Amino acid sequence: MDHKDGQPVSAGTTEGVGQGALTAQLPSTPRGARLARRLAARRMEEWGYAPESDAACAVALVVAELAANAVRHGSVPGRDFRLGLERDEVAGVVRVEVADAAAGRRPPVAAPSSCPEGESGRGLLLVDALARRWGWDPREAVGKTVWAEVTAGPAESAAPSQ
Repeated sequence: MDHKDGQPVSAGTTEGVGQGALTAQLPSTPRGARLARRLAARRMEEWGYAPESDAACAVALVVAELAANAVRHGSVPGRDFRLGLERDEVAGVVRVEVADAAAGRRPPVAAPSSCPEGESGRGLLLVDALARRWGWDPREAVGKTVWAEVTAGPAESAAPSQ
């Protein structure tokens, strides 16, 4: 899909504005990854989570890491990535999905002892620490979807931990 000036091609909900799942098609650029994090933070707020709540912060960080990986490692020229957010109130989780066009293979996870001074390579360790569980699935046509399920209780009890 085409995009202009780093803006999303499409962003919508499945259950009405501010309430349902979020789906957004974003350019595979650093700007697109930043926008993914902002969209996730905004949706968490629309769902009633305070911006400083543990759930909102965890979801924003997981989205940032997965979107950055999609841009850095899963980018195919001319192809966007897709962000998906869905809240399951019964299970108490927010599911984050980031789909890219790169060939389906398990994203590499750095060993905890890898280059302590390094500035990259630890994103999936962070996802592993913040998510209840995470993984990846190959897409039918092309690419893969990396997903994570982040614990998020009811919004009214989503205050930050002390």
